[in-house]
Amino acid sequence: MDNQKTAHAPMEFVIEKKRELAGAIKIEGIDANGIYQLLAVPQDNAMGDYCLPCFKFAGQFKKSPMEIAKEIAESFNKNNGGLACAEAVSGYVNFKYDKFSLANETLNKVFKEGGDFGSIGIGGGRTVIIDYSSINIAKPFHIGHLSTTVIGGALYRIYKKAGFNAFGINHLGDWGTQFGKLISAFKMWGDRVALEKRGVDYLTELYVKFHAEAKINPSLNDDARKYFKQLEDGEAYATNLFNEFKEITLEKVKEIYTKLDISFDSYNGEAFYNDKMQPVLNELEEKGLLKLSEGAKVVDLDAFGMPPCLLVKEDGATLYATRDLSAVFYRKNSYNFYKCLYVVAYQQNLHFKQFFKVVELMGKDWAKDLVHVPFGMVSLESGAMSTREGNVVKLTDVLEQSVSKAYEIIKEKNAGLKDKERVAKEVGVGAVVFFALSNNRIKDIVFSYDKVLNFDGETAPYVQYTNARASSVLRKLPKAVLDNLSAPITKGEFEGINNKESDLLISLIDRFPSVINEVLEKYEPSILTRHLIDIAKAFNKFYYEHRIINAEEAFIKPRAKMAYAVNTVLTEGLRLIGIASPKEM
Repeated sequence: MDNQKTAHAPMEFVIEKKRELAGAIKIEGIDANGIYQLLAVPQDNAMGDYCLPCFKFAGQFKKSPMEIAKEIAESFNKNNGGLACAEAVSGYVNFKYDKFSLANETLNKVFKEGGDFGSIGIGGGRTVIIDYSSINIAKPFHIGHLSTTVIGGALYRIYKKAGFNAFGINHLGDWGTQFGKLISAFKMWGDRVALEKRGVDYLTELYVKFHAEAKINPSLNDDARKYFKQLEDGEAYATNLFNEFKEITLEKVKEIYTKLDISFDSYNGEAFYNDKMQPVLNELEEKGLLKLSEGAKVVDLDAFGMPPCLLVKEDGATLYATRDLSAVFYRKNSYNFYKCLYVVAYQQNLHFKQFFKVVELMGKDWAKDLVHVPFGMVSLESGAMSTREGNVVKLTDVLEQSVSKAYEIIKEKNAGLKDKERVAKEVGVGAVVFFALSNNRIKDIVFSYDKVLNFDGETAPYVQYTNARASSVLRKLPKAVLDNLSAPITKGEFEGINNKESDLLISLIDRFPSVINEVLEKYEPSILTRHLIDIAKAFNKFYYEHRIINAEEAFIKPRAKMAYAVNTVLTEGLRLIGIASPKEM
């Protein structure tokens, strides 16, 4: 029955053009908001700009969807005042805007707003907390951290563009028995010269060595627990050594964050909340939610089909869930967030369901504003990664190899390019970031150098190169043409872009604000990466089919406006996902 594929338009946010269209469609018993929710974007641009499926109306009107679609289309065409035209197709009503009006409206809007195009202004200054990256102290920043880091970074920028006060938190993994293991390992085998020279790499070797030795001598784990207890108690040696490990780690990872254009507003990790847990536990106790179970303290979630949420072990030790609870109360009290997002792998689905349910049971209506944004895991072609076994691919190595390959390609294809090193960094890093954002975030990724460093096909270098091509066109245009780009396109000039290649490209540019909305509705940056690929493909087809600089004089301006719009939208779209836009490649 549903034989026309659609890309669902966002439902939570208002799109001005879509809202106007919904108001012009008259269906008995259905208000404009109900129609707005049903309007979708066809996957095939030839079908129209929006479509309305009529299948759900069949029972209400006791007619076939095809009959209903035909009646809606006929009524719309008589009464919409020239807004668009409607056509009934297989139970859908497809709506197409007047091409001349749409081209002028879209291209003029992009020219007027520049990089602000797509700034939908829905945030109203409300705060959205985004908890992402959350690296572990004294462990390498490996390829497994890539997804959370770049997904979180993209959402951070896009929320800001939408008018929200985005607040990024790197919830450091800086607490737990593993640090007792590391202190124990350093006390037994540590070499301060090696620590100062090799930093996190050396700490990782000590951690791997400890686990190998503990398999032979399990009593080492008792030493680890002893040193972690000293850390909990604030003993000077353990505390000072741990703080040194933390400083070394942050110094190293900030170098990687700089390369990825990632920033945070807070680095408050698990340790920060150690003295903030007891008031939350007290409140749970007062509300009768904290139960004893074999000496441990839990919140019973059996009624909700979940195992109990363990908050305090039999020996009095707290857990990740305890610190997450104290953290979210601190965040709500400190920032009064509109939403709090946790960009964490899907393996933690149960943890977040339990944690969110506990907040709800405490009577906090803002529990509904807590959102787990899960993503798939990254594994090697040889299998899963493990810091304990020393089987990881460091992200810094991946970035360096990608930049190196980009440099070789640039040197081969454009030896005369100025500043090849800078461009290679922008292209190489962009390739890695785009790799992590190019598929639906929930999919598992098998890391492969061949895939990450592939500079052909649907990749960041492809989008960057297309954007550089548009930039080159603009540089070569006469000043008189550039000075006239703000002027509307006349009917005569429109004939220069009255073709199927231009229709698709204008439609894709027009939908850019809608795509920004959909990313936020679904917490899915890959929607934007796919849209950028679509624009790049459409522009390249337009570029090959229609001359710009050497076109007929009347056609130069409208085609130049197309190049300007593409350059503007691709540059801004790449910025939002954390990728630079070289003007030349």
